[in-house]
Amino acid sequence: MALSGMRGLSVFISDIRNCQNKEQERLRVDKELGNIRTRFKSEKGLTHYEKKKYVWKMLYIHMLGYDVDFGHMEAVSLISAPKYPEKQVGYIVTSSLLNENHDFLRLAINTVRNDIIGRNETFQCLALTMVGNIGGREFAESLAPDVQKLLISSSCRPLVRKKAALCLLRLYRKNPDVVNIDGWADRMAQLLDERDLGVLTSSTSLLVALVSNNHEAYWSCLPKCVKILERLARNQDIPQEYTYYGIPSPWLQVKAMRALQYFPTIEDPNVRRSLFEVLQRILMGTDVVKNVNKNNASHAVLFEALALVMHLDAEKEMMSQCVALLGKFIAVREPNIRYLGLENMSRMLMVTDVQDIIKRHQAQIITSLKDPDISIRRRALDLLYGMCDVSNAKDIVEELLQYLSAADFAMREELSLKAAILAEKFAPDLSWYVDVILQLIDKAGDFVSDDIWFRVVQFVTNNEDLQPYAAAKAREYLDKPAIHETMVKVSAYLLGEYSHLLVRRPGCSPKEIFSVIHEKLPTVSTTTIPILLSTYAKILMHTQPADPELQKIVWAIFSKYESCIDVEIQQRAVEYFALSRKGAALMDILAEMPKFPERQSALLKKAEDAEIDSAEQSAIKLRAQQQTSNALVVTDQRPANGTPQIVGELSLVKIPSMSDDQHTSADQGLSQANGTLTTVDPQPASGDLLGDLLGPLAIEGPPGAVQSEPNAVSGLEGVPSSADYAAIVPVGEQTNTVQPIGNINERFYALCLKDSGVLYEDPNIQIGIKAEWRAHQGRLVLFLGNKNTSPLVSVQALILPPVHLKIEISLVPETIPPRAQVQCPLELMNLHPSRDVAVLDFSYKFVTNMVNVKLRLPAVLNKFLQPISVSAEEFFPQWRSLSGPPLKLQEVVRGVRPLSLIEMTNLFNSLRLTVCPGLDPNPNNLVASTTFYSESTRPMLCLIRIETDPADLTQLRMTVASGDPTLTLELKEFIKEQLVSIPTASRPPAPAPPAAQPTTPAALTDPGALLAGLL
Repeated sequence: MALSGMRGLSVFISDIRNCQNKEQERLRVDKELGNIRTRFKSEKGLTHYEKKKYVWKMLYIHMLGYDVDFGHMEAVSLISAPKYPEKQVGYIVTSSLLNENHDFLRLAINTVRNDIIGRNETFQCLALTMVGNIGGREFAESLAPDVQKLLISSSCRPLVRKKAALCLLRLYRKNPDVVNIDGWADRMAQLLDERDLGVLTSSTSLLVALVSNNHEAYWSCLPKCVKILERLARNQDIPQEYTYYGIPSPWLQVKAMRALQYFPTIEDPNVRRSLFEVLQRILMGTDVVKNVNKNNASHAVLFEALALVMHLDAEKEMMSQCVALLGKFIAVREPNIRYLGLENMSRMLMVTDVQDIIKRHQAQIITSLKDPDISIRRRALDLLYGMCDVSNAKDIVEELLQYLSAADFAMREELSLKAAILAEKFAPDLSWYVDVILQLIDKAGDFVSDDIWFRVVQFVTNNEDLQPYAAAKAREYLDKPAIHETMVKVSAYLLGEYSHLLVRRPGCSPKEIFSVIHEKLPTVSTTTIPILLSTYAKILMHTQPADPELQKIVWAIFSKYESCIDVEIQQRAVEYFALSRKGAALMDILAEMPKFPERQSALLKKAEDAEIDSAEQSAIKLRAQQQTSNALVVTDQRPANGTPQIVGELSLVKIPSMSDDQHTSADQGLSQANGTLTTVDPQPASGDLLGDLLGPLAIEGPPGAVQSEPNAVSGLEGVPSSADYAAIVPVGEQTNTVQPIGNINERFYALCLKDSGVLYEDPNIQIGIKAEWRAHQGRLVLFLGNKNTSPLVSVQALILPPVHLKIEISLVPETIPPRAQVQCPLELMNLHPSRDVAVLDFSYKFVTNMVNVKLRLPAVLNKFLQPISVSAEEFFPQWRSLSGPPLKLQEVVRGVRPLSLIEMTNLFNSLRLTVCPGLDPNPNNLVASTTFYSESTRPMLCLIRIETDPADLTQLRMTVASGDPTLTLELKEFIKEQLVSIPTASRPPAPAPPAAQPTTPAALTDPGALLAGLL
């Protein structure tokens, strides 16, 4: 843009560039804004030149990142200026400063329309550009007919028509009704005959949007798209300016092929033959060259052609050619090309029968597992998983096991799950399967879910020939000096049941088996101890007549645990101690477990539900699935009265299939074995009805494998109490006749400090929450549980996100069955620092009662903090460099809840602020640091200093510093709120749920409960 002759603007820009620091820049900007505001308010009218100059300055200040909240009317008024320089400024600045909902835009609609229908092509282009940038429903309703006339006008220059096509595309996206399908389909086909490639490219962009909504109306455009591709493939009549590194208009080729993927079939044999000739030419003519720009363009065309080939289900010969081409790509040095090659091979596995051809590249795919780029490693893992069958399963699983030791922690869970699924699905014999799973547990125990070792136990129990081999392998692993707790569980269970089959082997006498298992007891958690107690009882049973020495040792252990605070351990110890005194009758009481009924494997069901992720779906399938729900419904099959059973069978209803990545994270709260479900997390208190639903009744897997710990549930924390509040504050006044259970104000603050708990509860429903946070992204799962024996209907869950959060939520079923639970995943992304909170607008109908609540979600500022400890050498240079406001803010905070330094340190740790001891020489002060993550900023180091007064703990001085002024302000206010506003434990306790809650010291192990007690 030409700024010559505007001396004042040039001087202002020079002044800004010469500022030494941000504070000087802000002062200069404030001075200029004050001057502009004064001139705009002056009674003396401004000339168009002066108005233009000041509006340019406003735009420059806006580009620097400062708020410009005045002068909008002056910018809009320049649109009606008669001369081009002023009109240009008006359009540019209006496009930059105002959004589609701004009231001032309505004042300009008539002027913009006059420019569009006028004869001045320059003014037409300015108007179309602004409308295309701003869009908006009012613009769409007022200007769409005029834009359509320009687009189809034969008297307009191509430059105007090109802009008209893009402008109409924006208006159509805002309001699809502006394009009349009946009258526009033929016009759209005529536009595809255009010779000018600029107009043709813009029109094809419009076509892609139209056919994505309704391809039926645009069948006449299909042969036209094929002719466009023929013209480009033969390089006929293609101007030099549309040839990119020798490739005729790659953008147009991609758009045309994208449009064709929205049509289900091509019935005309001539059109189909012409299209395949073009695709053949693209496949044959694409290779990897040294020029990166040419590679990018040619491969954009190639991979869109591959997607179209898969969509059209081409002949086997062409598919083989595609695989051969992809085989070359996965071997090149350029990582982007390798990634695309692996991804498209995975897609081809989904839609065509090319598995045998892809197997030829197995060695190269395995090599990609060791690639430095984790995204390539993930795609290689997906591809190996998809191409595995009986013929190559052994090689692939062994490679996965070797790779497991060196794999990233982010991949190990997915890698373990897929290796277990492949081992079960394609095992040549059961002993090999047992070897694989035990190796898996040994190498990656932290990432092996319980349903994997449950499945091994089921196989061993149901196959007598396998039992001695499995017990012997378990005995071998116990000789290792350090093994994972999951290995202790599976080994203890197998040896408890089948160690008597090994008595003739060295080192396998009952006393030796007991000793090697008992060595592991001090290293295991309370959830494993009950399994070991069951094993001791089984070993005693198999040593009838009794070995007095061994019997004495085991009785002493049982006696020790008879007073254990854990109810499950205590009950087993008492019962086994009593049973072990029955002598020979113990053989009948503790006989071997019967065979498990044959049901579908939990792992294979998981493989079917999550066969391959969205990256491997064809373009049409992917777009269709975006409209479906990811929710899981878990249904309880207990009697209506809720009478406890030993085994409560649960069914899993999928709505619809989720990706592997989604299963491995969203299903962490549930472990599915042989068609039923069991909890992975410890069990809830008996007062938690939903906890009972998914608690100890949902047992599938080896008896004794599911333990109870009273303060947690499957995917949820325990029942809320005054010491462990766990839900969200409803927003606004609630007028529902159904009243919530518990103090919901306390629950919000509790979930600010921890990542799981009860979000909301009333007599009909319990909403739980479980979250994971990584840098600026988060994944949150809502657990919606029906507590009644009647369904909840008209269920709706909407997210009202603040502007700084991008949230995607899966659809929730309209009905939650009786005593069922729905899991609803949310994906969150933090765009910039803010204390605003997202709101869940949730409603349901029970019988005749309609209940609606608005619940704040705990996606708060501290969830996007990452604790980091800094040394004195790192802290002080950073602290000094942030000299003052707005990067460093200080405030004396009064009305603080009295906290000792230890209590404040615990609070800060819960807020993800790392307290750095020894940095402040005053022992009454506290220094903390953390790192903030958002999409719009690099990771930002934040430093906090708290100065307390021992004589008056209700006040303190707080200093917060960071490299971003908004972050500094928001973090200071957030910490202030936490210090002043969190409810204390001294408040009246929240009302308890209907069922009685057992009081147990186990709750003290919950960090949230511990913190609540401190506060």
